[in-house]
Amino acid sequence: MHEMSIAEGIIQVLEEQAKTQNYSRVKTVWLEIGPLAMIETEALSFCFEAVTRSTLAEGATLNIINTKGEAFCMQCLKNVPVTQRFDSCPECGSHQLQLTSGEEMRIKELEVE
Repeated sequence: MHEMSIAEGIIQVLEEQAKTQNYSRVKTVWLEIGPLAMIETEALSFCFEAVTRSTLAEGATLNIINTKGEAFCMQCLKNVPVTQRFDSCPECGSHQLQLTSGEEMRIKELEVE
């Protein structure tokens, strides 16, 4: 389950930023996650709760913002929505798509003290 290592990485980022941004407690974390990031959000929420114990984020709320996937179609030269890898272009049916968004996972916002 790679969600555990992702949750641990989030805590590591929060602790590093706490030193440079001078905060001592994280109350809320907003994460943006794309549909193609291959992250099970329920598992990530469970792991986040587990790894935050005895850290500056203990008891913090994790809010997940689901973003949309998008690709550039090399056949019809349009940006088109995609929901999974290897989708075909909804405009022309081509499979020559280059992903432009939807694979990301980033910390969008924090509420800290």
